[in-house]
Amino acid sequence: MAHLTFDLYWSMRSPYCYLALDRMLEIERDYDVSVDLKVVYPIAVRDPDFFRVRASKHYRPYNLLDTARLAERHAIKFRRPVPDPIVQNLKTGEIAEDQPYIRRLTRLAHLAAGQGQGLAFLDQVARLVWDGETDNWHEGDHLVRAIARAGMSAAEMMAAADANGAEIDAEIHANEAAQDAAGHGGVPLMVFDGEPFFGQDRIELLLWRMGRRGLAARPPR
Repeated sequence: MAHLTFDLYWSMRSPYCYLALDRMLEIERDYDVSVDLKVVYPIAVRDPDFFRVRASKHYRPYNLLDTARLAERHAIKFRRPVPDPIVQNLKTGEIAEDQPYIRRLTRLAHLAAGQGQGLAFLDQVARLVWDGETDNWHEGDHLVRAIARAGMSAAEMMAAADANGAEIDAEIHANEAAQDAAGHGGVPLMVFDGEPFFGQDRIELLLWRMGRRGLAARPPR
């Protein structure tokens, strides 16, 4: 059986990405497959007018309802981040020009992916932001400790993220271009053998497709 790989396009602001995290970890744990994390900036950064101009009036209310029940269905600890990774006026939809939280989170996730530790990073940092256990996740040493739990040097990664922001962003934009070329702009997006699978509700379909291509259980460790 061949070792398989699929790309995982991910936004650090997407609740649906976070709600798919446990299943991504299970896939990499249980099957002989590698998950190649490719982080992208969320729609609020890529298209700042989306929420103010193009989003349906039902977008946010439905999103709040659907993510809460999805978390309940899968028994996932979940709460909207405090603070939101995107600085946004939720009444008007206006996105602030300065976005310190999402840029740092996304750049750090990209650096972790470059070290082959993308899922390990998400397992700690995405939970920090989304699981409801930590208020003000951006303050103090919360983020430093989460990165350390993932087995990486927070000091080195943060220094690199701050010093090389433009270079890292260029690589993230390349991920966004590859995501678009793969056939979908949403997240989470899994791409296997050139075929896109959009959304956490397509994970089983992804497994089925990989099974048709020889997906095997991972040998016991």
